[in-house]
Amino acid sequence: MTISSLQGVPPQGGVVTEYDRRHMAQYMRLLDAADEGASWQEAAQIILGLDTQKEPERARLVHDAHLERARWLSSEGYRQLAAGRTG
Repeated sequence: MTISSLQGVPPQGGVVTEYDRRHMAQYMRLLDAADEGASWQEAAQIILGLDTQKEPERARLVHDAHLERARWLSSEGYRQLAAGRTG
């Protein structure tokens, strides 16, 4: 993922989007990092390429929003992927 391709807020709603498909690996890595107890700062820097020192508030918001989307995909959105339905 390049920083330019990362939106401040991922798609909202109940439809898997092309953005979600492009960032699936990062979503899964965010879930793994959270499960392993990694700090949000470490995950934001390593996985999302964010500068947590320069923009800590923005980095936290972006991280949390993408982690929330990753959790939705792993609990509900995956059904659309399995059925081949995406927006």
